[in-house]
Amino acid sequence: MSFVLAGSYQETVAQKKNITLEDIWSKGTFAQKTVQSINWMKDGAYYTALEANHIVKHQVVTGAAVETLFDESVMVEHFGAKFDIADYVLSADEQKILITTQPEAIYRRSTKVESYVYDIASKQLTKLSAGGKQLFPTFSPDGTKIAFVRQNNIYLVDLATMTERAITTDGKWNNIINGAADWVYEEEFGFAKAFQWSPDSQKLAYYTFDESKVPEYNMQMWGKLYPTDYRYKYPKAGENNAVVSISVFHLATNQVTKVDVGAEPNKYIPRMRWTKDSNVLAVVRLNRTQNRMELLHADALTGNTQTILVEESHTYVDVENLGDDLKYLADGKHFIMSSEKTGFKHLYLYDIQGHEIRQLTNGKWEVATFYGIDERTNTLYYTSTEISPTERHLYSLMLDGTNNRRLSPERGMNSANFSPDFQYFVLSNSSANSPLRVSMYQANTGQLIKVLEDNTELRTRLQGFNTTIKEFTVIRTADGIELNTWMIKPNNFNPNQKYPLLMFVYGGPGSQQVLNQYDAGNFFWYQYLAQKGYIVACVDNRGTGGRGTEFKKCTYLNLGKLEVNDQIQAAKYFGNLPYIDKTRIGIQGWSYGGFMASNCLFQGADVFKAAIAVAPVTNWRYYDTIYTERFLRTPQENPQGYDDNSPVTHAAKLKGNLLLVHGTGDDNVHFQNAVALEDALIKANKQFQTFYYPNKNHGISGGNTRLHLYTMMTNFLEKNL
Repeated sequence: MSFVLAGSYQETVAQKKNITLEDIWSKGTFAQKTVQSINWMKDGAYYTALEANHIVKHQVVTGAAVETLFDESVMVEHFGAKFDIADYVLSADEQKILITTQPEAIYRRSTKVESYVYDIASKQLTKLSAGGKQLFPTFSPDGTKIAFVRQNNIYLVDLATMTERAITTDGKWNNIINGAADWVYEEEFGFAKAFQWSPDSQKLAYYTFDESKVPEYNMQMWGKLYPTDYRYKYPKAGENNAVVSISVFHLATNQVTKVDVGAEPNKYIPRMRWTKDSNVLAVVRLNRTQNRMELLHADALTGNTQTILVEESHTYVDVENLGDDLKYLADGKHFIMSSEKTGFKHLYLYDIQGHEIRQLTNGKWEVATFYGIDERTNTLYYTSTEISPTERHLYSLMLDGTNNRRLSPERGMNSANFSPDFQYFVLSNSSANSPLRVSMYQANTGQLIKVLEDNTELRTRLQGFNTTIKEFTVIRTADGIELNTWMIKPNNFNPNQKYPLLMFVYGGPGSQQVLNQYDAGNFFWYQYLAQKGYIVACVDNRGTGGRGTEFKKCTYLNLGKLEVNDQIQAAKYFGNLPYIDKTRIGIQGWSYGGFMASNCLFQGADVFKAAIAVAPVTNWRYYDTIYTERFLRTPQENPQGYDDNSPVTHAAKLKGNLLLVHGTGDDNVHFQNAVALEDALIKANKQFQTFYYPNKNHGISGGNTRLHLYTMMTNFLEKNL
């Protein structure tokens, strides 16, 4: 089966412009506009948005701007300088605004900022702290205090007096972290802020990471006369993790209660959140093998814990997926959580003791995001893959499992931002050939209130360029495996002509690249290549997401085996199409995709002519504990799973053309991976091309970097494919 997404470009090719790499990576010609920092107000009738460095209050029903809550001129008035607002949040009573400026990225999800507190009534702007930039400044629920992290310790500021105090003092670089995640938790469990206010604002629960026994990784940073060392704690597969603990600080007594998370130090605490009861903290505990997850309820006064729910798997429990769906109901007697126990991720209702009451969603499709429940009407809201694994659609459902309704009218990828009272939602929609549209809807009726951004200028601009549509289809390999794919052909495509093919791959566990969504970067590079006479295709191999656990988890303990086989089989399938030149098939990927691309070139040496591997993992022994051991267990337990499909193992099989690219400042997939593969290729006397980007991290971006990279990759393909 197949379907083609209709394009709206009716002009003739001769009247349109060709895409340039500068359009994509320098000029931002295809960049989308969005609606920045929408914050709902508590009465449900208004929301605020960041507009040209102003915070503006809007009426929901009409979208009309009714008041400017903060004007950038206030900064100049108070501090003699103007700073761009990075983000903002209103206090619960909506009398104060916490404004963050001058962001300084640390890792993927952590950023230091300079923060200011603005009193709306008095129009006074006050710097939050004179002690330096802060991480994760957060209002208490009653709006009287702000907590933040600096230099591995947690601080509180009393907003009535603007007095600051430290509530932890033992924080030390590469040793003890309070209130912030360590590198591997931030990267693999998806959170960086590691503290939470209790609902009554009287307690602060926080993580402590003891990294003292975690090995250090050292990156040299270039530019000065003598390079400097950047050392940080990075637990590679099989090595020591940080010992993690949870504590509760009681503001009234200045006392700290340690939460009993179990005596076994070799475990994970991937989630922590307060229940509706300010004396009960929910803690998710995971064994190191990641096949047993436990939901604990902790008494904040004593630290004692009770096991409420257990989820087990013969492979792994996808905690990052399931833990985010944990929602406690206002009655204090129930919670909702997701599970993959049927083979597909669905929502379940439990009583507060963890007894299952009912399965809420059901079918051979997956819940993607659970937004919550309107408890006045007992209506749940979530996105799912019910229409297609390549799309996400928004649905509502009654708590009793009835009255399922689709609320997203347009095909493609949909995500929502709900008002706290669930009266309204902002829906973001895009598809492969249609940029972002942001619209506001009434939740209970699904009625459109207002389009907030539809990228009209971009849509008009796109009509002036030579582009072709993505064609989505399902192919069946010689092994009988059905795989989702997309393909981009030249817009002067002639089915009687033979074209070279470039396959793009990521392929990692639970990931998806064959999605019906807009991509302002790579999509237009593929269009650029199509202008030059290439066909570009992408295949989601076994192990990818959206199709249930059997498809996703079949690569367990042997990463790279089934995935590489699927890509090789897909290349053979494409090579047998009458318009593909089977002698000119290449593959390109980044990160896990770099692992895949290099493996495909080596193991599929008679199928692929060329490959580009950007920032690849080349041996899973070099990657972190949480991600790697989730799928492979430790190297001590499963050495063959690490080595059998390492590109290093197969380097001597290289026949085609390889371009290997890496950033020397990659804190995620270390430059060490590229060095190891280069060493193996040299030992095998294999010629290849390599390029490194000084001090660049895993994203290899900044300044002219992306333009330089994509120019180099294009030149490589033109010469070698």
